Amino acid sequence: MTTLEQSFSLGPLALTVGQALLAIAFVIALLVGALMARGRQVPIADTLFNTLLIALIGARLVFVVRYWGSYDNLWGMLDIRDGGFDILGGVIVAMLYTAWNLWRHPARRKVLIGALSAGAITWGMTGGILLLIDQHARPLPDVPLATLDGQQTSLPDLVALNPDKPMVVNLWATWCPPCVREMPILEEAQQTMPDTTFVLVNQGEDGSHVVRFLGEHELTLDNVLLDVRLALGSATGSHVMPTTLFYDAEGRLVDAHAGELSRATLQRGLDRLR
Repeated sequence: MTTLEQSFSLGPLALTVGQALLAIAFVIALLVGALMARGRQVPIADTLFNTLLIALIGARLVFVVRYWGSYDNLWGMLDIRDGGFDILGGVIVAMLYTAWNLWRHPARRKVLIGALSAGAITWGMTGGILLLIDQHARPLPDVPLATLDGQQTSLPDLVALNPDKPMVVNLWATWCPPCVREMPILEEAQQTMPDTTFVLVNQGEDGSHVVRFLGEHELTLDNVLLDVRLALGSATGSHVMPTTLFYDAEGRLVDAHAGELSRATLQRGLDRLR
């Protein structure tokens, strides 16, 4: 079975496939806008950048409103490192801003509509095709893992021990600062949500090191497994840490989150499971 990439690194930059597709669609919109605006002296690039910025702000605001109760303070709401954006909310805000722009600047109408249409078609086609393939290509991976005391196990083995429960799988490492910051959130979720199986799969480190790390940070966690050969990341196409995968009770991947979790983004993933 072909493994589809969920995330990848470009030097120090870590991107999800969705983010890369959005960037490609935006570049297409810029190119089409530049071609259509040739000789018309229409400042289309600034308009497109403003539209993208306003869409991102709108997507963040809608997400924060939806998960207001999951944030403890204002900084958490402003900290976009958790990747909390509402795509539909962002699209609606972008459409409203575009409608205002078309009404306010008639000279830009043809070029702006052409550029945004090209970007939207590119994003829709690539993202749609990827989603259709993705739904059939990501079952729960059966790769060899180990417990902290060296016993062989796997994710399907845990499913057999916890039947009819959705599973949240977190890929992490002790050297990864975002992984460390999100650990208390996962610990809390594991203790308060017994209807969901939480599994924390360490990537590439030995058991004694992981045990020492958990003790130093006073973390009480179940289902901490070892993936010394990085087989799980390879099998799921997840090459950014931390990555959190949400599987329903039938073992189908419902959602994936690359990067640091907040209570809000964890709750979004759990909502999609249900």
